[in-house]
Amino acid sequence: MAQITGTRGSMERKRAKYGYLFIGPWILGLLLFYAYPLFGSIYYSFTNYNVISRSSWVGLDNYSTLLRDPLFWTGIRNTLFYAAFEVPLSVMLGVLLALLLNMRIKGRGLFRTVFFLPTLVPVVAISIVWEWLLNPQFGLINAWLNAAGVGGPGWLGDPAWSKPSLIVMSLWGIGNALIIYLAGLQDISKEYYEAADIDGANAVNKAWRITFPLLTPVIFFNMVMGIINALQVFTLPYAITYGTGKPADSLLFYSMYLYNNAFLYMKMGYASAMAWIMFVIIIAITLWVFKSSAKWVYYQGDE
Repeated sequence: MAQITGTRGSMERKRAKYGYLFIGPWILGLLLFYAYPLFGSIYYSFTNYNVISRSSWVGLDNYSTLLRDPLFWTGIRNTLFYAAFEVPLSVMLGVLLALLLNMRIKGRGLFRTVFFLPTLVPVVAISIVWEWLLNPQFGLINAWLNAAGVGGPGWLGDPAWSKPSLIVMSLWGIGNALIIYLAGLQDISKEYYEAADIDGANAVNKAWRITFPLLTPVIFFNMVMGIINALQVFTLPYAITYGTGKPADSLLFYSMYLYNNAFLYMKMGYASAMAWIMFVIIIAITLWVFKSSAKWVYYQGDE
């Protein structure tokens, strides 16, 4: 018996050794590409690290300097403005399109494909197309507005219209969220609608009393992901403005200013401090949304 027990223990140790050997590359990658950058950025946020020269400890100077930096507050204002409008609009538009595309109509699969296609287009290509469409002189949208007797605005060239223009551009690519909404709609049990039909409920009542409440878990998920993505918006405005934030810094978003400090001005310590401030903002807003979800998110089977 002792010999059998010893053999089993030897086999288990051998299996464990091979197990550690196979997960070793993953653990190494986790430490090098996730753990080190995470904890390293915390340390560098308290230094004047710039990659080239030796870093020195400056304590809270980076954070105090940020609070006096006007471009820091400009980036926060632009980012919060963008998120405050883009997230609710994307939720409302996504739910509306999902409801329409969930109807039994001819060519439904084709329509779903058409609305999903923009998510496959590279962001740089999207920026080029929309810059042409929104060009105030020869853009297609202003041409339509002028034909209707309405003078088109300056769009991306006007500080008052630049952020709304960017919001419109971002709403063009809500295909991923749309697919999730469609999946949520199809997950709602048909028994609820059959019971509503027996009670004589019309389409509006069924949508308000059944569809929207049971779709709230999906809305909640997309809202959280949308908030996180909106607060980190970078690629589209950077491709449009080449990182300048023009006109008049109206498109200078927080992540763009962080990127410029890190890789253009080589102020890595300063950028690390910015990254952790944004992390705190995102966590705070996300936790607030999670806390509020208990009042408006409903799940199938809840009484």
